[in-house]
Amino acid sequence: MSAPKVLFGFHAVGVRLKTAPASIIEVYFDASRRDQRMRQFLDRAREAGVRLIEADGLRIAKLAGSHGHQGVAARVQAVEQATSLDDLLDQLEASGEPALLLVLDGVTDPHNLGACLRVADGAGAHAVIAPKDHAVGINATVAKVASGAAETMPYFMVTNLARTLGELKERNIWVIGTSGDAPRTVYEVDLKGPVALVLGAEGPGMRQLTRKTCDELVSIPMKGAVESLNVSVASGVCLYEALRQRR
Repeated sequence: MSAPKVLFGFHAVGVRLKTAPASIIEVYFDASRRDQRMRQFLDRAREAGVRLIEADGLRIAKLAGSHGHQGVAARVQAVEQATSLDDLLDQLEASGEPALLLVLDGVTDPHNLGACLRVADGAGAHAVIAPKDHAVGINATVAKVASGAAETMPYFMVTNLARTLGELKERNIWVIGTSGDAPRTVYEVDLKGPVALVLGAEGPGMRQLTRKTCDELVSIPMKGAVESLNVSVASGVCLYEALRQRR
């Protein structure tokens, strides 16, 4: 088992409490902080049966390596995630849950990736996929912008995106690309079955081969003067429409 790590701040520790409480070794909290946010946090931790340790702000800062800890830090074990896209898809097929995947083609800005991971987590997507040669990896900036989602959202960087999309299609996952000139909008297509939503970087959009590999192209209606949305906003529009339909 890998060495324990430290999470700090209400958001990061709260995400772990919600998603994998058994992985938490212990939570340190500043007992001098008695506001409602701390009380609610401690109630949730006690409900989850987590070991709580009183500590002062200085000890928590040493543990976290930061003074921005909000009075909360936790020692946690690494959470096992699906180690490959194939493993994840096998698990989904076994469970009968229709896949909801976000594919990013050419997103190289860490703030955009972090925001995409966060919105994918919020909408209940199963994974985010990107090509190794036209993407950014998970770095500190991505993790901070993702607000805990860099831990919970599987992120797979693949060698050949067009080939991976072909493999998704072989598994009966409908590959839907977004394009400003597509005749149908995202609100007019059925997103209830297994789908992979493909978004390109702002400006250039998807690469030509990626575009050709999609089963279908859809647009997001644009009513104002701007021609396109930030990729994380566009991801949110598409993923939450899928979530709405599935409910």
